[in-house]
Amino acid sequence: MKASRRSEVDPFIVMDVMEAARAAEAAGRRIIHMEVGQPGTPAPAIARKALAAAMEAGPLGYTVALGRPDLRARIAQLYRDWHGIDLNPDRVIVTAGASGAFLLAFSAFFDAGDRVAAGLPGYPSYRQILKALSLQPVDIDTTAENRFQPVPEQLPDDIAGLIVASPANPTGTMLDQPALAALIGAAQDRGAAFISDEIYHGIDYDRAPVTALAVSDDVCVINSFSKYFSMTGWRIGWMVVPEAIIRTVERLAQNMFICPPHASQVAALASMDATQELEANKAVYAENRRLMIEGLPRAGFANFAPPDGAFYIYADVSDLTDDALALSREILDRAGVAVTPGLDFDPQRGHRTLRFSYARSTADIVEGLARLADWRASR
Repeated sequence: MKASRRSEVDPFIVMDVMEAARAAEAAGRRIIHMEVGQPGTPAPAIARKALAAAMEAGPLGYTVALGRPDLRARIAQLYRDWHGIDLNPDRVIVTAGASGAFLLAFSAFFDAGDRVAAGLPGYPSYRQILKALSLQPVDIDTTAENRFQPVPEQLPDDIAGLIVASPANPTGTMLDQPALAALIGAAQDRGAAFISDEIYHGIDYDRAPVTALAVSDDVCVINSFSKYFSMTGWRIGWMVVPEAIIRTVERLAQNMFICPPHASQVAALASMDATQELEANKAVYAENRRLMIEGLPRAGFANFAPPDGAFYIYADVSDLTDDALALSREILDRAGVAVTPGLDFDPQRGHRTLRFSYARSTADIVEGLARLADWRASR
């Protein structure tokens, strides 16, 4: 059988880097992982205990398509606790990870052929999911002067949607409320849907991130239990949509997914009461960030914007190479440190950038920085 043209999406290079690192470990090497955006910590202890109890209590069958009502209500409470927003729980839709939320959002808001804009560098799966749905990604080349975030004057007039992430992957930069409001207003002036990727909310350092819901109700917010709640493999997330679109998304969710994973919903609900453990995780990221900001320049990687949130540093390595993929392979082979070339995040300019993740243990970060410095000294 012939594959569809829609299926011709680009590979996710970081996954290839992970496989190369796995092969090196299988051969007996110790690899320091700075390539993947995944917490090195497990799901909170209270979440694991809650799931164990639920599994003993009875079968975990289908839930309703939009997710368990108690979980949706607890997520709405999170917006009161974090942002002071009184959110109707009906607007909260639990999804099979943030990826499931993007599929639902893109299907709900856009028709085949619509043009949807997002900044570069940015999360690569935006572009690939859009392509797979017969939508047209519109790349916005952001600048270091704007901390790698789009600005209103860059938006084309003919877009049907705009995707913005704050804190962003791969840069960790954030939008303040005036900048976020300006982008929302510019999208609305064009009749474009505004989709706010907020999956790194909770992982911030000097100031708290702003949710798009603090600016407008006519937005779609996407979040996840993967990052702050340390539940990547559980594949559980959520979205908040305008009230008028709830039933539309419900019909799509019923047919695409039936429901989010019930077991993951149980764990997610309990995880939201693990504040002490989660804040301890965040303190590790903060210390790792400090070490990276100090240590990367000593290892020869000095050109980057210090991150406001998330757990990444996106470095310009044009003084070292015009082939970041080859450089990442050299670093893995010679230093035993896995890093991600920027091609995933910016196909045009990413051959001169690397992303470093500092989501693992502080001991790993210390060792990784020492290895990078030794590699650079011997190069």
